[in-house]
Amino acid sequence: MQVLGISGSMREDGNTAALVRAVLDEVAKAGIETEYVSLSGRTIGPCIGCERCQKEDYCTVHDDWDAIADRMLEAEVAVLGSPTYYYDVNGQTKNFIDRTYSFYHHRRLAGRGGVAVAVQANAGGTRTVETIEGFLSAHEFTALGSVIGNGYAAGAVKSDETAATAVREAAERIADYLGRR
Repeated sequence: MQVLGISGSMREDGNTAALVRAVLDEVAKAGIETEYVSLSGRTIGPCIGCERCQKEDYCTVHDDWDAIADRMLEAEVAVLGSPTYYYDVNGQTKNFIDRTYSFYHHRRLAGRGGVAVAVQANAGGTRTVETIEGFLSAHEFTALGSVIGNGYAAGAVKSDETAATAVREAAERIADYLGRR
């Protein structure tokens, strides 16, 4: 699989899911294989700081994180989205990010492309994107853009024209990165 979209929202079909899927839909128009995963309903515990991952080269806390992390290792591009909670990523997304520390030791995610997606009610999306971009940068992803959508009510982000433009631009950069445009 070439592009993996991950929605960190606890709302399976919420605004964050809609924006991540919109990026994937645009990418698919270029004939690029995509896959979508939601963290909703999944058990993803926090990093417990045990440092066993340094020896194991993988997180030794086993829950639903494993299957999603394995899919990310197979992807050439990751599109990671989060709703904005108190001017940052939500807890489920943060747990997901923190657990990738197990891949950091041997740079197992390096060399991929990445897109940060955030949804805000009316503020805070910039910091949410910065957190996701920090994750991407630490793991040596190539930054391929970001999308910030505005929307509190269900489906509201679908009428955000600024976000729609950013979705198209991110999809174009993904296609260029994968040599498909």
